[in-house]
Amino acid sequence: MSNNNTALLLFSGGQDSTTCLGWAVENFKKVETVGFDYGQRHSVELDCRMEVLSAVRRAFPAWQPKLGRDHLHAIPVLGDISETALTRETEIAFAEGGLPNTFVPGRNLMFLTLAAAIAYRRNIRHIVVGVGEVDYSGYPDCREQSISTMKDALNLGMGYDFVIHTPLMHLDKTSIWEMADHLGGPELTDIIVEYTHSCYLGDRTMRYDWGYGCGHCPACALRTAGYEGFIEKMVKTDKII
Repeated sequence: MSNNNTALLLFSGGQDSTTCLGWAVENFKKVETVGFDYGQRHSVELDCRMEVLSAVRRAFPAWQPKLGRDHLHAIPVLGDISETALTRETEIAFAEGGLPNTFVPGRNLMFLTLAAAIAYRRNIRHIVVGVGEVDYSGYPDCREQSISTMKDALNLGMGYDFVIHTPLMHLDKTSIWEMADHLGGPELTDIIVEYTHSCYLGDRTMRYDWGYGCGHCPACALRTAGYEGFIEKMVKTDKII
């Protein structure tokens, strides 16, 4: 029988997956995490993910008993077969078809397949992933239909009953900041600012109000706009003076 009290979270060390960590802890008795080293240009996120987990454990002692094993796996083949701005020293631009060349074909599909294999081995039914189809740069593997279809394929192919949770699916970046604040207050949003990484160029030298990054790549632009919207709403509701 699969375990209904445990979830496996795809955890990159970014803003979205850290927010999902708070969501998963609120909804399950045990949360395991998994990350993948696929030769990403912004490999600094692999260091950040451990710093985030450590910071969360320090800031939220009540969450400590729920935070289970972390899994980290190298899948260099994904980087080897990809010609993208996330896996090569290539200028970020829009490619043919209108997608940015930061799109890594098959990435989320491979992540989910491997996460499901880990979950199957560990008798875990629930998988949590921080994809969304609002502020998602147009990536087709972030859409609700893609995730739903992938779930069906995994269940058919493994003879299992996985449930894939996408708590950020219909949220923009401002709403994701708000969700983090609701789940963990300023302690969680401060962790997101100080420890998480989103910048596609892997820049940790520049510090902005919303965190570290180059400040101009698509990921930084989305994070900036979301944070500014979040602060504006906080001021209007007198949560920040």
